[in-house]
Amino acid sequence: MRYPTPRELGLAARALADEHPGEVRLRQAGTSRAGQPLWVLSVAAKGGAPGGAPGGADRNVLVVAGAHANEPVGGATALSLARRVLDDPAPRAGCGWHFLLCADPDGADLHRTPHPYSLLDYHRNFFRPPGPEQPEWAPSLLPPDRLPPETLVLMALIDELRPVLQASLHATDLGGSWVQLTRDVPGLAEPFGTSAAELRIPVENGASDAAGWPSPGPGIFVIPQPGSEAAGAFHPEDTRLSTWYHAHRYAGTTAIVEVPMWASDLVDDPTPHPDPRGALRMLADRLTSDAALVAAVRGGDGVRPGPQTHEDPAAATLLRAVDWTLALIPRIAAEWTAGAPAEATAAYIASIDAFGRRLSLRAAAMLLRVLRAQGHPAAPGLDRLVTWWCEDFAARFGARWVPVATQVEHQSRIVLAAYDRLVAADRAERAG
Repeated sequence: MRYPTPRELGLAARALADEHPGEVRLRQAGTSRAGQPLWVLSVAAKGGAPGGAPGGADRNVLVVAGAHANEPVGGATALSLARRVLDDPAPRAGCGWHFLLCADPDGADLHRTPHPYSLLDYHRNFFRPPGPEQPEWAPSLLPPDRLPPETLVLMALIDELRPVLQASLHATDLGGSWVQLTRDVPGLAEPFGTSAAELRIPVENGASDAAGWPSPGPGIFVIPQPGSEAAGAFHPEDTRLSTWYHAHRYAGTTAIVEVPMWASDLVDDPTPHPDPRGALRMLADRLTSDAALVAAVRGGDGVRPGPQTHEDPAAATLLRAVDWTLALIPRIAAEWTAGAPAEATAAYIASIDAFGRRLSLRAAAMLLRVLRAQGHPAAPGLDRLVTWWCEDFAARFGARWVPVATQVEHQSRIVLAAYDRLVAADRAERAG
């Protein structure tokens, strides 16, 4: 099994709709900035209207795949989930299921990784857009009149469906699995932990972008209120403006389900770290020096935007992403130095270590794509640096590949478990 492209997702979804015309519907909800279709696959509620029309269901679930271009597993999970709920009447009892198959098809086409064989292979054609160009995060960074069409489509879907659960499917290159919630989902920690153990996927106990967040169980994190001390440097924007929180208008909850492409047991180590403050200072220094190496190449002759870049839209897009990533790093390094906790687990420090490595590596990998295309003389040297960073990252963390089918199975289980727990909690509240 490999990661499907946006076009392959559309073709597979069309075939599924053709096989089940009374229960499954495929529709185009809008278009991307480049004019690509944004497909929504719907599976009707049991006893509801054909095609999963919202009016025929007591409730709806919206599953969002491909919100980050470099996280391709979500589309495969969406298709698998659609088939699973089609075959199982339980999740469809009074509930329509709707799948946005790829929220950013333009970005997915630029990040080409149908089947990476190593971290280096994954980064050879890496792309992750700047925050303002990411469909889910754009509302927290841009005024309403400048939102990209992908974001507007996603918000319109939420307004239409009023989902009790919005499941956003994400992935990390190397690490473990965790879930971020906009509201607590009581009881989710147990099926999450069981699935991870059965599938040999480490639980990311100290996820770097969830530092200090309320955690009702290992690997489960509830996003704190914006501006609180726990929000940290990773979500300084007002998260209430993101599409994750748009479902709250309709009493919905969003679950962001993360699964690793390569697993590392280091992020699942709950033992206390002997010197977390010293470790974070060291990691901040390394992040700063690594970023400086990339910035020096970025500022070199012939790499600045110019006529050649403007003739190549991909190069301009890649350079915007490089610059945005490099601009994040000083703030993050400062946060690590100033806000180091007196106590922290080995898992937390490992997660911070991985986060810092991937920031510099991503910027370098995207810059390398531009240099290669231009035949720039700095390309060979940057290529050697990217190769070394990838190999060192994999070796330090003992990276082991998680098969795509396993990634899909884990995400599918967690989405179904989150829905089941939300429905159970709602029933208990009504009965009480």
